[in-house]
Amino acid sequence: MASIIERIEALLQPALTDMGLELVDLEYRREGRGWVLRLFIDKPGGVTLDDCADASREVGGLLDVEDLIPNAYQLEVSSPGINRPLKKEQDFERFAGHLVKVKTYQSLDPDHRGYQRKTFVGELRGLVDGCVVVVQNDPRGGEVQLPLADVAAAHLEFEF
Repeated sequence: MASIIERIEALLQPALTDMGLELVDLEYRREGRGWVLRLFIDKPGGVTLDDCADASREVGGLLDVEDLIPNAYQLEVSSPGINRPLKKEQDFERFAGHLVKVKTYQSLDPDHRGYQRKTFVGELRGLVDGCVVVVQNDPRGGEVQLPLADVAAAHLEFEF
């Protein structure tokens, strides 16, 4: 059986796509005394406050009709921000050439430096044979290939 997140995503994705928006991420979690459903949306050129308001109205209506969520919740719709998470395979291709930070589930030594680590920062080259390719920006540099299955989190880094 699909999780509540998967069912919500399946319901909302087509409506957001029709609005010209991409569903970047979706969170449903207990915070404080209540539940929060948080959507992060994007589009080429970035999203505006009006985009978020329009998406909130559309999504809120769909969720009310379908009644997928068993608890009372607060709906939040926003931009992913400048440190946009990279979740889908397409994200790793789309943002090639950008500065990224990638964290892995386990410590790795993909460049054989003699020490293992979980965090890699550098220029994203893309996705090759199921591996996220990053050219590190530390003093030693070098390219690392991190299996996508080992990536716990990845996001764009703000470039000065």
